[in-house]
Amino acid sequence: MFSPIGLFKKTPCPEYPRCPLNNCLFAHDPAKSEDDGSKSRNNSGPHLSATEDSINGADGPRKKRRLNVDPDTINANGYQTTARNTPEAKTPPLLNISGQPISVTQTKTTENSLPRTALRRISPPPRRIAKDTSTKPVCFENEQPSARTVVQNEKGTLAPRVPTVKAALPNAQALAESLNPRLLPNPPVSHAIRMKLVTMLHEQMVRLNDEVRSSQDSSDDVLLLSDQQLIAEALEEEFQAATKNPAVYQNVIKSRIMVLRKTKLDVWKSERVKKLGQRQAPTGDQKPSPPKTIDTSLTQSEEIVFLPRLAADQEGLSKHGYVTAIPTAAELESARKGVESAQGWELCDRCKTRFQVFPGRREEDGALTSGGNCIYHWAKPRRPDMVKGDVKPRDLKYACCDEIVGVSAGCTKADSHVFKISDPKRLALVMPFKSTPASDRTDVPGAVCFDCEMGYSTLGMELIRLTATAWPDGSELLDVLVRPIGEVLDLNSRFSGVWPEDWANASPFDEDRAQSSTDVVRSLKIVESPAKARDLLFELLTPQTPLIGHALENDLNATRILHPVIVDTCLIYPHHRGLPLRFGLKVLMKKHLDRDIQMGGSQGHDSKEDARAAGDLVRYRIRSMWQKMKGEGWSTRDGEFYPPLPPDA
Repeated sequence: MFSPIGLFKKTPCPEYPRCPLNNCLFAHDPAKSEDDGSKSRNNSGPHLSATEDSINGADGPRKKRRLNVDPDTINANGYQTTARNTPEAKTPPLLNISGQPISVTQTKTTENSLPRTALRRISPPPRRIAKDTSTKPVCFENEQPSARTVVQNEKGTLAPRVPTVKAALPNAQALAESLNPRLLPNPPVSHAIRMKLVTMLHEQMVRLNDEVRSSQDSSDDVLLLSDQQLIAEALEEEFQAATKNPAVYQNVIKSRIMVLRKTKLDVWKSERVKKLGQRQAPTGDQKPSPPKTIDTSLTQSEEIVFLPRLAADQEGLSKHGYVTAIPTAAELESARKGVESAQGWELCDRCKTRFQVFPGRREEDGALTSGGNCIYHWAKPRRPDMVKGDVKPRDLKYACCDEIVGVSAGCTKADSHVFKISDPKRLALVMPFKSTPASDRTDVPGAVCFDCEMGYSTLGMELIRLTATAWPDGSELLDVLVRPIGEVLDLNSRFSGVWPEDWANASPFDEDRAQSSTDVVRSLKIVESPAKARDLLFELLTPQTPLIGHALENDLNATRILHPVIVDTCLIYPHHRGLPLRFGLKVLMKKHLDRDIQMGGSQGHDSKEDARAAGDLVRYRIRSMWQKMKGEGWSTRDGEFYPPLPPDA
């Protein structure tokens, strides 16, 4: 029906006063409609509400009329003052909002101005039960304790509530679930199909569980599953198939159902025992397997003689980032002009933002760089491995925060931007390259393991720590901090392991030689320049000394060294997919020697540990090569290696 719009409100009702309609369109008071047509309304009859005019207005929409209302109880403002009570009925005392009784005079003065709801009885507040003075934490059964939950202590102040620690329930009983597939953002099939498959899967599990229950062996009681555990097992198995293998989801579930149909009781018991064993927490008595030992079956002198077989070919080192020739004077001049024309503008090595560097500080404010803070991801992006059923490669994610590449600007904030130089000509402008000088010293070690740590300065990435150890025994030869040439922007402590307090506590290297060797506490010493650190390393080398390390092109470029005999673990353990991919030192140690290194996390690496790890990887390669050579007939005599004799000899 349509709502009335008042077209006939001035027309007398033809059925008045016997009109049976509650909402008649015509006027029921012809005299009033003629005198005051703008105020004429259908208000005759004891069944009409007298408040309609004051609420709706003359031309507004009509409200539903209230029935069975005594007109005598309506005041001038349109509110009902008293209830329809018999004279014998006792009116309960009226209370105000505070719970105090209202006097009769107050009632008479306010009953004509206040609605009934303001004068009705108010239930008193519930009686407070005295609490124990000792503050005990309260945690209801379904309540999730929160750090913001507060209780009132004996002083009347609010104090944080200490949540109670409830015993952990088994996984299957932690949350009651119904036999309904779990919600997925991108389900592989419709909900009806998933429901049908999970029901069939649950039926087979129930059948096998009933067989376990009916068996006479009392030891099988631990293998029994409750109804809720059966539902959880079926839902979990269906959920794993839907998330890990969405492309072949139906085939996986149907195959599993067929396997369960043919599964015998003994096989089901063995599966249950295996799952129970996986869910048991490891005990403190369990110890990790010991790392692999390296037994080359050669003496140390024989290993040193064997080592040149692993040396890299100098002709192919340039494609791996090695500098094999010292830049000429013309190349240096060209690089100098390019640096001057750039006016200090560089590309940030972390966030790839263009910024300006001010070596020696800017005169206006003493700043070293422009561009403000640097927001970046400190880990490299990696692509997760594809699983069976994936139709395309997965998105690249940063290992530091597991964010998809391109979604987040960064998860780490640094004070300034930094840059790195890889061009040999620009590197030579900061500090010239130098080849290993010839030496007739006889006290140099047979081979040296070498590792450096670098930090960022106003001249790029510079050397800040140099470590050398003897090979193959791993004894320390040299370990010093290095003061860079430019002003320090970032020590790169997350990777270098060098922190500002290390610099503050370091003493000059010249004092170390006068220091007694019996000192128990020995901190790192610091040298004044990378050139001084390079000269200390040259004292341990000759041009024929094998230099061992991992990704040695970075260390040699940082020290500006050209060395002819290089043993790089990146080259003797190449990546199966080829360049530019390479295995990290940590991965190689875990893969081949089952040894964990670089476990300091944000505390950084230890160059001494890395140098020794590279030496152990070289010994492991010698072990495998020598085993193969012995099978071919090679032999050793007097520290020399001899090939097998020809068959006709």
